[in-house]
Amino acid sequence: MVDEETKAISIELREKEGLENNGFVQSEDTDEKEAKNASQENLPKLCRLGIEPEAMQELSVQPYAGMPKEVLLQFSTQARYRITREILFWLIIASSLVLVAATVAIIAMSPKCLGWWQAGPIYQIYPRSYKDTNKDGNGDLKGIQDKLDHIQYLNVKTIWITSFYKSALKDIGYGIEDFQDVDPMFGTMKDFEDLVAAIHDKGLKVIMDLIPNHTGDKHEWFQFSRNRTGKYTDYYIWHDCAHISGSTTPPNNWVSVFGDSSWQYDDVRKQCYFHQFGKEQPDLNFRNPNVQEEIHDVIKFWLGKGIDGFSINDVKFLLEATHLRDEPQVNKSQNPDSILAYSELYHDYTTTQVGMHDIVRSFRHTMDKFSSEPGRYRFMGTGVNDNESIEGTMMYYGTSFIQEADFPFNLLLMNITEVSGSSIFEMVAAWMKNMPQGKWSNWAVGDPNSVRIASRIGKEYVNVMNMLLLTLPGTPTTYYGEEIGMGDTPSQTATFSEKSPMQWDSSPHAGFTEGNSSWIPVNSDYPNINVDVQRTEWNSTLKMYRELSSLRANELPIHRGWMCYIWNDSNIFVYVRELDGLDQVFMMVLNFGMETTTDLQALDLDLPSETTIKLSTNFSNSGKVVNTKAIKTEKGEGLILEYRTNKPVHKKETYKEQCFVAEKACYSSTFNLLYMYC
Repeated sequence: MVDEETKAISIELREKEGLENNGFVQSEDTDEKEAKNASQENLPKLCRLGIEPEAMQELSVQPYAGMPKEVLLQFSTQARYRITREILFWLIIASSLVLVAATVAIIAMSPKCLGWWQAGPIYQIYPRSYKDTNKDGNGDLKGIQDKLDHIQYLNVKTIWITSFYKSALKDIGYGIEDFQDVDPMFGTMKDFEDLVAAIHDKGLKVIMDLIPNHTGDKHEWFQFSRNRTGKYTDYYIWHDCAHISGSTTPPNNWVSVFGDSSWQYDDVRKQCYFHQFGKEQPDLNFRNPNVQEEIHDVIKFWLGKGIDGFSINDVKFLLEATHLRDEPQVNKSQNPDSILAYSELYHDYTTTQVGMHDIVRSFRHTMDKFSSEPGRYRFMGTGVNDNESIEGTMMYYGTSFIQEADFPFNLLLMNITEVSGSSIFEMVAAWMKNMPQGKWSNWAVGDPNSVRIASRIGKEYVNVMNMLLLTLPGTPTTYYGEEIGMGDTPSQTATFSEKSPMQWDSSPHAGFTEGNSSWIPVNSDYPNINVDVQRTEWNSTLKMYRELSSLRANELPIHRGWMCYIWNDSNIFVYVRELDGLDQVFMMVLNFGMETTTDLQALDLDLPSETTIKLSTNFSNSGKVVNTKAIKTEKGEGLILEYRTNKPVHKKETYKEQCFVAEKACYSSTFNLLYMYC
């Protein structure tokens, strides 16, 4: 009975012949297969099991390691595997598209990254007065290299070295004898190359002066020109003039910046040459294409040496009118023969002539050729002291289609001799209101040709002026020594007093030189005002400068946010820095007058009743909580107040005309990034 039931429900394995696992069989000959089949036929008959054929197939065919392609394909077509595989495939495609779209959106919405020339202060060095390493009493390039750690300590990002070209130096180094050489006083070309390499190793940038308007009268170009040698004949501006018995009658009434006629008779050529500055500085003829090409070669030479940019000086003097008509007198009743001072004429024919901006743009074009590498953008600033027309100064930014300077250096604050809250406000507002939209500003209170701030308006205002520079929007420029509050040194030559040697320590000659003397005397206050002393004092000018530069670098609202000025009077100037998306606001309350108390609650600002002093020029006040209804400031004190609000000043109708931003940026706290469309 059992045999019959078994027979009824069994299957014969011989008929099924089983499944062959070829997972480890690489290849077999036909003969071998036939032999195997023959041997299988001789095997005894297998028994039958009580299992349905379909069930047997399901049990016998399971995934296993090393399964052949044929078996694998059987599983790949099953719904549970096929559907899972398709779901994963489309999820990967969708995720990739989302990532690409998010990346494109972030790039499209992100504001332009700030350039290295916008990232921190520019530190201007007059090399002859910075550090002497060979004991001759004159600063040199090696001296700058020796003091790079000090510059890094200041959180400075860019070093600006003023003229070190080969020169007679009678004109403070601006009468150049060779545009492609270093004056031996400062070292060698190898010293310069080592300095550039050391600056870059520190992660800093370096720019230098370019003085294209004129050369020194010892330059070989001038020597060739006065002898009418080949192409150099018209490299300078020559004109016939009467010269009788040692007396010269110039072609017109043009006057040099330094006074007296701007024409000088040359005994060799028997003509007069034109000079906007000293007679040892003949003007180049920029209407001659060969002259323009020479200056472009100079730019290429120094960029090839690794320079990161130029400050191009005196660009408004590059061209003069060809008609040589007399310039208009300021006082029309003045006797024309008595005109000797530069201020007595309107300089309509000797400055900012048609075509001058084309020359400046060509300089920019040449520099752009060296800016193609990532991180190697070449900066161009223009030195323009155009007191008569701030609108004219703004033209050096170029247009929205054609770029000129990254910014013209702002000299407005250097003209202040008497400070007040209102006078500082007027200087800041004049620049910000006239600056083209989207451009970047610059601020400076000193340079090699201006009386230092401590000597011009008083030592008590040094810290508050540094606070102004480092909290205004734009790039601040610091003239060496201002970080410790140096003043001018008494000098028989007025042009040298602001170039006094840097005061490093209390040793003889302030650590500037180990020689017997310095080229001009060190200021007598150096035992108390020097870098070493101020590094150890908790409330020093140096410590304040470093705190301010660090705050500027680390706080987004100060670095690239809105600036709104909200109050000024004879004593104080108040403005805020804020950024869309951040409820953090910094308010600067700067005292440029006498001790006063200010009620900030009277202004429409939605201020909290109390706020914290983030930083004060009087260090003992930093960190204090003060009542915004009565903010007290001492003479020359500056406060940076920090508070939080969801009602930024730049969105208030009352202050919209008093708020400025170079490039709008908004902060997303969710993604911790900046974007443009708020």
